[in-house]
Amino acid sequence: MVRGRTTAWAAALCLVAGAPGAAYAEGAAPGPLPTYRAADGAKAAEGTSSTADAPKIEAGNAYQDTLGPGERVYRLVLGKDDSDVYVSAVVRPAAGAKVSGGDGIEVEIMTTAGSSCEDSAGRANFGYDAYPIGAAGVRWGREDANCAPAGVYYAKVTRTSAKGYDQSPWPLEITVQREPGRGAGAPTTAPSAWPSGAPALPGTEAVSRSGGTGFNDARALGAGVWRDEMRPGQTRFYRVPVDWGQQLGLGAELAAARMTKTYGSASGGLTVSLYNPYRSLISDKDTSYDGKQAGITLEKTPPVAYENRFARDRDVRPVSLAGWYYVAVTMGAKVADFTEDATPVPLTLRLDVAGTPAKGPAYKESPAPGGFGVGDEDRAAAREGLTAPEAAEAAGRHSAMRVVAGAGFGTGTVLLLVLGCWTLLGRRRGRGPTAV
Repeated sequence: MVRGRTTAWAAALCLVAGAPGAAYAEGAAPGPLPTYRAADGAKAAEGTSSTADAPKIEAGNAYQDTLGPGERVYRLVLGKDDSDVYVSAVVRPAAGAKVSGGDGIEVEIMTTAGSSCEDSAGRANFGYDAYPIGAAGVRWGREDANCAPAGVYYAKVTRTSAKGYDQSPWPLEITVQREPGRGAGAPTTAPSAWPSGAPALPGTEAVSRSGGTGFNDARALGAGVWRDEMRPGQTRFYRVPVDWGQQLGLGAELAAARMTKTYGSASGGLTVSLYNPYRSLISDKDTSYDGKQAGITLEKTPPVAYENRFARDRDVRPVSLAGWYYVAVTMGAKVADFTEDATPVPLTLRLDVAGTPAKGPAYKESPAPGGFGVGDEDRAAAREGLTAPEAAEAAGRHSAMRVVAGAGFGTGTVLLLVLGCWTLLGRRRGRGPTAV
């Protein structure tokens, strides 16, 4: 009887640990591409076309809405402190949506008088394809005298869409993050110089890591070489912890595809975008892909430094916070015109995180609740290749184990079985999914 109860407990705990389900049959036709995973607990917020009756949004929350061409306005009520507040917006076009290079989104923070906060606007444009893009607006609490006082502000999200291109509403995700004020002695001027240029990317053997569908389930990676697979029209997301004083360098390569025609080429067949911890675009680059080898290398970022926010260079200013930096890789949908969609194309990511972590600015309170900084848990997630939901699940399992241990299962049988489940899961995660 004891053995039966132990087996039942072990089975239940394996379910809690997320034992793998049935895989797709090998050679099966590919299904639809995975859809963007929305933020857990996101609240509905229907933005208005003017400031009148604009819904309130608050730091620490995520919101969902839809956005057609034009404007959506949201209300912020900010306290009397010198904290900085970041409002990001991510749009998710429908698969195959037709966009032009001038189409995109912009986020701007305004006062009740209708004036824009200084250097508040952030923008992102599409390339040749429609894929998830993000932009962020900022209220600089210490540096902008007009927007420092406590009170009501507005975040305006604008989508531009050229005539003849997709005009339908798209899902919109908004996040609000707060960076606490700094103590005395915080820098107030931009750095004069920093190491720049092409990164020295690693050439070690690649390790399998399957990217996520968006910012909320991006796969954690550290320095090294990582292998994934892509299909036409797909975007994979990854996240890299970059601490104060460190620089991120990255390259992405598409290997040869299985061709269905003797020749084909897609402009923007490979696109790489880099975002900072508050989802502001740092840089992006694309190249054509003809079914043969193609690659992109981004210049390494400046060292993460608080004072970068004072720089005039828009590639430098966003690199002013330690935390998760996001890499989005897109394979153009037109690649399907001359390749086999049933055979995913190998993707190789090469990442270099250079520099020794440095001491950050003296904040008045921890920046971690706002989603900033790099801690031991973040480094562990990068080593293990965890998405944010998986990291939360792992924390839950550890709590469950403490409860089980406290319940007095002294034989250790249950613990061994659960550890076996976790080992199996770790192997499965390392291999990546068997089908996409």
